[in-house]
Amino acid sequence: MNRTTRFPIACSLLLLSGLSLAKDELPKTTAEGLELVEGSKLAVVYAQPGANLTAYHRVKVLEPLVSFRKNWQRDQNRGASHRVSTEDMERIKRDLGAEFMKVFTEELTEGGYPVVDEIGADILILRPAIINLNPTSPDLQQAGRVDTYAETAGDMTLYVEIYDSETSALIAKAMDGQGDHGVGFVTWQTRVSNRAAADRILKEWARVLVAALDRAHNIGGEAD
Repeated sequence: MNRTTRFPIACSLLLLSGLSLAKDELPKTTAEGLELVEGSKLAVVYAQPGANLTAYHRVKVLEPLVSFRKNWQRDQNRGASHRVSTEDMERIKRDLGAEFMKVFTEELTEGGYPVVDEIGADILILRPAIINLNPTSPDLQQAGRVDTYAETAGDMTLYVEIYDSETSALIAKAMDGQGDHGVGFVTWQTRVSNRAAADRILKEWARVLVAALDRAHNIGGEAD
């Protein structure tokens, strides 16, 4: 097993838990020697000094870990007529993980960076996690119609590590929280609208990676 798949995400999250802090309060370097990147579109980015993505033309995307905001289930079930079960949560995590893989595969491939399931000199490994998942109106598989109304579909945070596939060297790590901006008023939330909101956020994140690769290859765009 590649050692990148064994690296405990929780350890890195302890470092980047300062997402809510001002950027000047974050450490300038990590224990791995990564340096804080200024001017990124993502909230927090650390990278190896002099990191260069020029050699990479393909990407291997590992299945994302997905976890809910702390106490999300308890808060959702407080006073609710239709309760969120553990089975509901597991299904939501599976669905979002599958959607992540679908969206990133599409965006990277369309951007000219095929998604592969192998290692090689020109392949990046993307090791993602969706944390603090906070859907405001989860779609529950229960008998009878459940109409749920909210201003937004919710929010979630991306944590991602990027490795060289041959050497397993950690190139960069990043964290970014995003939420559904909604329409400015309360509206009916459905499985379709929840997925559309998730797709918008996932596409934004995927396009940041495509832009970084594009700039490395002098195609245009801004690296992050």
